[in-house]
Amino acid sequence: MIFPITDLLDAQESLAWVEKYFHPKGLRCPGCGATTQQAREFRAHKRGFVDYRCQKCQHTYNLYTGTLFAGSNLEPRRVVLLVRGVCKGDPATVLSEELSLSRQCVHRWRKRIQANAYEILSQRALPDAETETDEMFQNAGEKR
Repeated sequence: MIFPITDLLDAQESLAWVEKYFHPKGLRCPGCGATTQQAREFRAHKRGFVDYRCQKCQHTYNLYTGTLFAGSNLEPRRVVLLVRGVCKGDPATVLSEELSLSRQCVHRWRKRIQANAYEILSQRALPDAETETDEMFQNAGEKR
């Protein structure tokens, strides 16, 4: 059974979530750093968000500018659910059915999200003096 999960998410809450986590300092012009209060609404998308035009430098930007999803045609609620599904480790087939996307599309987005996560991963060693391993795999493969 395909559960229409995208119909249950509120569009405004999804917009707020994307802005909060993709733009933690607030949505700003990538050209001069002006806030959306210093810009005018330029165009409204069917996807549910707005393009802004900066009144200082005339740069056009939106919710996805400067993020992994720049230039994509995904609605914010699909982005929220896609990121959630990738973080949970849901299979591409399940995500494709829930989000009404092709399996190949979900696979491409998963690879992009994971590559982006690896880029921002710290290369420094952990500060712990001791580490622990999981006992479950110590005897893996033995037939006793």
